[in-house]
Amino acid sequence: QYADPVTDLLDQCRVFRARLFRESCVFHQGCYVKDLSLLGRDLHKTLILDNSPASYIFHPGNAVPVQSWFDDMGDTELLNLLPVFEELSGAEDVYARLGQLRAP
Repeated sequence: QYADPVTDLLDQCRVFRARLFRESCVFHQGCYVKDLSLLGRDLHKTLILDNSPASYIFHPGNAVPVQSWFDDMGDTELLNLLPVFEELSGAEDVYARLGQLRAP
């Protein structure tokens, strides 16, 4: 997987419990969708980080959207999200906390 080396670098402490790629998706109305409910985990403690809104249409409240990355060595998208991830790391309910962070 093209994302594995990047994910390995980002997750040196092995915090991520699962990585979902295209083969982990269900095909729904012409789109590949990552159905978090199939993981058997508490969705209030689960988030999805993805550049494709179609991939999280089943669980938009669990999503942290990111911009697509195309070889831009100056990209800081994930670094910019560190405060969000730090905030979520202490949350009992990731789903609810993401909703609060999104609120205007």
